[in-house]
This record gives sequence, structure tokens and C-alpha cells, in this order.
Amino acid sequence: MSEKILFVDDDANLLAACKRLLHGKFPIETAAGGQDALKLITGNASFAVIVADMRMPEMDGIQFLSKVKQIAPDTVRIMLTGNADMSTAVNAVNEGQIFRFLSKPCPVDVMVKSVEAGLRQYRLVTAERQLLEQTLNGSIKVMTEILSLVRPMCFGRASRASRHVRQLAEKLSLRNVWQFEVAAMLSQIGCVTLPGDILEKVYVGQELSAEEQEMFASHPDIASRLLANIPRLEGIASMVAGQQTSTTSTQSESFVSSESDEVIGGQLLKVCIDFDKFLTSGMTPRLAIESFRQHPEIYNPKIVETFASLTVGSSDNKIMRLSVRQLRVKMVIGQDVYSKNNRLLISRGHEVTEAALALLRRWAETSGVREPIHVIAPACEHEIPAPTVLQTA
Repeated sequence: MSEKILFVDDDANLLAACKRLLHGKFPIETAAGGQDALKLITGNASFAVIVADMRMPEMDGIQFLSKVKQIAPDTVRIMLTGNADMSTAVNAVNEGQIFRFLSKPCPVDVMVKSVEAGLRQYRLVTAERQLLEQTLNGSIKVMTEILSLVRPMCFGRASRASRHVRQLAEKLSLRNVWQFEVAAMLSQIGCVTLPGDILEKVYVGQELSAEEQEMFASHPDIASRLLANIPRLEGIASMVAGQQTSTTSTQSESFVSSESDEVIGGQLLKVCIDFDKFLTSGMTPRLAIESFRQHPEIYNPKIVETFASLTVGSSDNKIMRLSVRQLRVKMVIGQDVYSKNNRLLISRGHEVTEAALALLRRWAETSGVREPIHVIAPACEHEIPAPTVLQTA
């Protein structure tokens, strides 16, 4: 059984009694105090329900279960104590978000019913999360596939930005890195509503008229409104909306400790998307970073310095020249791919998807695709027939 129960108490006799009385009903593990229990949890041990005593040395039950909530939020938490006073109960519920509050001595049948109720709650929470993840993943995949087909240049920028955002979020030790990465992947979705000629100007660095600039500047808000209609993507929608928002000195000083995920996400997008803009306009990475540093009122200095410390790319990367027939899903395009009649099909940095692969094969059979196609080798997970290695990246 994978749904394990953890009992935490400094009383060895009580732990032994729990094992003896509940043997055969649940898979049980025990820990002699909060510190030992946290070592189990942080050591990749997974528990469906944790029952913890209130009165323990070094770390009481409220402190312990509050930490459990941060480390393993899906785990159902139950408090067991011989001091069933009102203030203890209130603190336990408020700080540790306790599922049940049991008093010592606790009858075996009451304990069994409480643990069973905790298991039902755990199954409900995990089932809802799995369904949500599948639904979100499906929705995100559909939107990014559409973007890759309709606006390949925009998809390329989003794809490159998402990799930078992921690196930054991990380096900054942010929680829920996935949401920042998804915000980057969906940051350009509003561009599907803009005229192609405006986007062409933007991506080749041509100056826009005031009217065109206003139209282009509206794409984050358009994307945000679209994403806000999807349940649980409200926070990501706010990040996308804030991708063109400048920072302030106050925000910079308080980052990461007090800013919301939405604000941090918008600032991450601002740096990573503008970095891509600078590079596609011909600026070197070093000059792009220096430009950021010169404008702390626009770019969060903490994010900029963290970004500057990251090593983008690897000396082990190899660039290969492949035909359309040799391409595989999850490869990363190294240079823009054009049809033989000069239409941009996939932009540099694009991770090849099923839809993109189908598009390229269709063009190869009709109008033709300029080959060979440059691909970055480490992203390739399949055997590739006779590739030609160009150089080490």
C-alpha cells in the first residue's frame, strides 16, 4: 500500500501502542519527534496522513505540522494532545491547517475513524490535483500548438523565454517553478490577434508607428483575459499581463521575500523576453545584461544579477544539420526554418512538437522546405539517421 500513515510523538510507549493496536489496518511508520519526522519527509518519504502529538520537546506539534504543510501540502494533518484547551485547538487549526483535533487518551475506534477520514480527504485532494494537472496540461498544449502554427516567430520567443525563466526561478529558489515557466510559454498567445505585418516589424527590429505600437502593447492584456477564463490560471494570467511592467526600487528591495508570485512572474518575463528581443536584434548577451543594469527602474536588479550569473548553453552542445525526415519531437531548432518560397515556418529556439513536425512534413511535400535544418543536439532523445555535425555550440 502506498498510502502510509506517520505517527509522531516523543513517547516511545505511545508509538509502540499505535503500531500494535493499528497493525493490519494501515501501513504505519513512526518518528520520535518533529525533527526525525521532517528528515523522513524531506528524504522523499510520502505520507497520506500524519498524526502528531502537541507536546514535544524542541518542536511542538503546531510548529511541526506547519512545516509539513509547506513541505507536503497534500498530506492530511491530525493533532493529538492531552491538553485539549481552546487556544491550542485554535492555534493548531490556524497555523497548521489541521484536519482533525483529537484528545488523549484517544479510543482506538475514534483514531481509526479519524485516520480513515484523513485517507478519504487525501484521495480527494490528490485526485482533484491530478485531474487539474491533466486539464491544465491539455489546455496549455493546445494553446501553444496553435501559437506555433499561427505565429511561429512568437512561439519561438515564448519557447526561448520559458527556458530562461525556468533557470531563473530555480536559481532564485522560487516555489512552483512550473507556473513561471507556463507563464512564459503563454506570454505571446495574445499575438495571434495581431496583424502579421506588425509582428514582422517587431521581430526584425523595424520602428512601429504610434498606432502599431499601441496595438502591439495590447497583446499581454489580450492574453491575460484569455487565460483568466481557465480555472486555476488566474495567477499565470496576472503574470502575463505584467510582462511589460517596469519595476521600482521598492519592489527590487523587497524581492523575493514579500512580493506576490504574480509580481515576481511579471518581472521574470520582462527580463527574459526583452533579453530575447535584444539578441534577435543583434545585441550580444553581455551588452543586453549591461543595458538591464543601466535601467534598474525598469528591470529588477536582483533578477538581472541572477540572470547574469547563469550559464546559458553548454560546451557539450552540438549543432547538427538534419532533413525534415530526420527531425523528431522535442528537438530544438537552432536557426529559423523557411519554406522554399521564403515563408518562415519555425523560428530559432522552437522545441519541435507533433503539430510543428506535421506542418514541416506537409510543407516539404508541397512547396518545399529549405534544408538542412539546424538542430541543437542535447534536446534530441531519439536515434537520428546519419546526422552531420557542424560545430560545438
